[in-house]
Amino acid sequence: MKPYDEVLAIRCPDRLFRWTDRDAMLYALAIGMGSDPQDARQRAFIYEEPDLSVVPSFATVAAWGANPPIHDAGVDYTKVVHAAQEIILHRPMPASATIRPQGGMVSAIDKGDKGAIVLGETNLCDAETGDAFVTLRTTWMARADGHFGGPTDGGEAPHKMPERAPDLSVDYATRPDQAALYRLCGDRNPLHIDPAVAQRAGFPRPILHGLCTFGITCRAVLETFAQYDPNRIASHALRFLAPVYPSETITVDLWQDGSDISFEARVKARDAVVVRSGLARLR
Repeated sequence: MKPYDEVLAIRCPDRLFRWTDRDAMLYALAIGMGSDPQDARQRAFIYEEPDLSVVPSFATVAAWGANPPIHDAGVDYTKVVHAAQEIILHRPMPASATIRPQGGMVSAIDKGDKGAIVLGETNLCDAETGDAFVTLRTTWMARADGHFGGPTDGGEAPHKMPERAPDLSVDYATRPDQAALYRLCGDRNPLHIDPAVAQRAGFPRPILHGLCTFGITCRAVLETFAQYDPNRIASHALRFLAPVYPSETITVDLWQDGSDISFEARVKARDAVVVRSGLARLR
């Protein structure tokens, strides 16, 4: 990895990004929304009439490539994993927009032989007014890039989960072609579609995108405690723990404490926890 000061100097790309209602609808379909098109609550996210509702987690793909580029940090990209993701909604995500990203790397923690933890922050800002729609906070674990001279401690403690049984659990069956559809939202990493690439990476078959799992957990909060109203979700954050394989069923466990919704996700068939320390905040 490059020296600490050079890593923190990495900024978001200085260019415009655009999305349309087609992108928002494709994203909703890619996380399974609209699986029952007779359900008017789901149809609102995949049909533009009278007004399209936008899943809040669409923010993670709305401007693909807007994040500060982790590869510019000089890391071994083959050893980099997406460790955590957070979105903070300042106002509802619009069905279409032209934005200019602002932000960059905000911290890099040197874990020595365990690698490095790098945090980037991106504000998706209206190209005309400069007002931010959403802040994305992305954490990467660069497993081969410790000993670069950065601080050895710091970072945010994981959200403490409630010590009681979940208040609600919901199951989402993913489709065999879920990753093939989701990759059209922006992330075309062959790990998610090419069996040979997946096997070289140590997986028996292509895995589902972590951000697709992120979207499914956001859908769980949206459909339950937010009553399908995207304006109620103020933030959504989690830590990735393990991959999901397309066609597996994801169980999302949820706890409500006032406006805080804690959540975790697991694949019961493999007894695998895939998401941990999830926290959504409602308005």
